Amino acid sequence: MRQDHIRNFCIVAHIDHGKSTLADRLIELTGTLDKRLMREQVLDTMDLERERGITIKLNAVRMQYRARDGGIYELNLIDTPGHVDFTYEVSRSLNACEGAILVVDASQGIQAQTISNLFLALDAGLEIIPALNKIDLPGAEPDRRAQELHELLGDGAKPGEILRISAKEGTNVPELLEAVVRRVPPPRGDRAAPLRALIFDSYFDRYRGAIPSIRVVDGVLRAGMRVAFGAHKDDVYEVDEVGYLQLGHKPTEQLDAGEVGYVVANVRGVRDTRPGDTILDAEHRDVPLLPGYREIKSMVFAGLYPTDAGQFEGLRDALAKLQLNDASLHYEPESSVALGFGFRCGFLGLLHMEIVRERLQREFDLDLISTVPNVEYHVHKTDGSVQVVENPSLMPHGSTVQRIEEPFVKARILAPAEYIGAMMTLGQERRGVYSGMHYLDPARVEFGWEFPLAEIILDFYDKLKTISRGYAALDYEFLEYRASDLVRLDMLLNGEAVDAFSVIIHRDKAHEWGKKVAERLKELIPRQLFEIVIQAAIGTKVIARESIRPLRKNVTAKCYGGDVTRKRKLLEKQREGKKRMKQVGTVEIPQEAFLAVLRVD
Repeated sequence: MRQDHIRNFCIVAHIDHGKSTLADRLIELTGTLDKRLMREQVLDTMDLERERGITIKLNAVRMQYRARDGGIYELNLIDTPGHVDFTYEVSRSLNACEGAILVVDASQGIQAQTISNLFLALDAGLEIIPALNKIDLPGAEPDRRAQELHELLGDGAKPGEILRISAKEGTNVPELLEAVVRRVPPPRGDRAAPLRALIFDSYFDRYRGAIPSIRVVDGVLRAGMRVAFGAHKDDVYEVDEVGYLQLGHKPTEQLDAGEVGYVVANVRGVRDTRPGDTILDAEHRDVPLLPGYREIKSMVFAGLYPTDAGQFEGLRDALAKLQLNDASLHYEPESSVALGFGFRCGFLGLLHMEIVRERLQREFDLDLISTVPNVEYHVHKTDGSVQVVENPSLMPHGSTVQRIEEPFVKARILAPAEYIGAMMTLGQERRGVYSGMHYLDPARVEFGWEFPLAEIILDFYDKLKTISRGYAALDYEFLEYRASDLVRLDMLLNGEAVDAFSVIIHRDKAHEWGKKVAERLKELIPRQLFEIVIQAAIGTKVIARESIRPLRKNVTAKCYGGDVTRKRKLLEKQREGKKRMKQVGTVEIPQEAFLAVLRVD
């Protein structure tokens, strides 16, 4: 295909604004997929994506389109994940494009994720085509939303020129395709230059190894070539097959500069084909790499343990298989006194953690317990060394600690103006640093906050939706590490610390958290024949205490008369027995207790 007839574009939208439905209509209109095979959310290949209505694993599709000017154009739609956890993957997808369709729900308007992804698209230098979706809904306000878009984008989006579409009904979608052909610039790659191709996604095939999805920036890629990857230039691979993506792999002779497709080169795993990396010709490895590549870092950590110790081997194999398809998942073995053997896993965020856990339970039939999610802390010790702590039980003793630093994020919250007071209160409760707010329009406000990541990974989003009746939207990005007054809080059962309940928490919040966990454990741990003392402690200082009364057999029932010393003797004997039982007895902790700690308000 001639380079001036290629258009590479993506769709940028907030969750549930109709991105996947619009992709369906574009695929239908261009005749890319037979009507018999067409289904809703055709680019979403996982059941989880369909159930939750979000895109988790991005996709790409090549469409042939005959424009009204008579020319035949190659349109490459590169799908993007729609959640804040996958911001880096979104940025790499945007870098593979020249244009973006900005989709805004005509009833809900601009949301936090819309603005975040729009800024990513503008940073990548993309041509923005704004479109108002869901104009068929009774609550749609297209004129008001068009004015909002005009205020956000300036002269690039005049209210009268913004396309108004219904992806569900197909209204004005042909005009959107024409706008893509007319407004998105063709790629500018040099076909004669040495090969440079951008990896924007990768997945693992058990027979062919890791297969990266790529956009060829310069040069030509064909079967038989020897290639290397920018992150590890020493390893050389022979290309077995190249092709384009069209809801499956379609082999072709070669991929020219500007084209989007895939490459099979028998690469061992997706860790070698990371998004953002550059594929080079093995004969010209000294050419400059494409900018923007960085290592993907885990932000949230949690322990995953099988409820049945016999499933440990199955969990290890399942994690290894899952990691073949998900390079952002990190895990290492760990053991817990309370939970036995399991794995400490690193995730991009809480949604990523939920997805991994759900997939492990569904696809591998495992029953799992997860510990309280936490973040990575930098512990500066008195001897000048720095220890990275992601597991609370590994926190060094307080006497050796000079200071503890925790990750902070820059958050953007959009909410109706009537909830300003509630938003300010929530932000202050979560140790937020307020950086300002401004009105997007008379009815909606954008807040700027800086939060400790640990404060927003558990239930912050749920609280935000609750106090705003579902109207608020959140987006955040990593900022830096900052020193905070943090302590390790342990939960003790009869003097023994249960490591699964340990958390690293701000000193001011430790008493409240410890008291609530102790109360919750008192409700959930069944009574034993001996007293169970539940304590929350910072080091040796107990800050909260609850006790579970023992079950008591009525040993004096047979004494129906006689001297009172007979009863006392029997009760004393029972007390001695309970004391011995408490020393050797173990407290059975039900699975609900571990799950309940995740839901402490």
